[in-house]
Amino acid sequence: MRSKKTIEVSKLLHWANAQLVRMDGRATVEWKAGICSIIEQVLHDTGNYKGFGFYSNADSETGTLGYYTRSYYVSDKIKEEYIKL
Repeated sequence: MRSKKTIEVSKLLHWANAQLVRMDGRATVEWKAGICSIIEQVLHDTGNYKGFGFYSNADSETGTLGYYTRSYYVSDKIKEEYIKL
């Protein structure tokens, strides 16, 4: 029997937001796009999706690194736990 492990949505969102504003060598379009796909799926599946904002609206052309340099908004359901992080 395999044990089931879970992670709090607030903790995953906090990590994802921190990764998406990074601008070091690891911050490629593909890497950030993958993070966006995962966090959006988790947020939608758990009823916590509240949208996102670009780090810079001037650098947000679709498909660019700036497009994926963003932060996802925190839903009211997980806000208290998110703030503690």
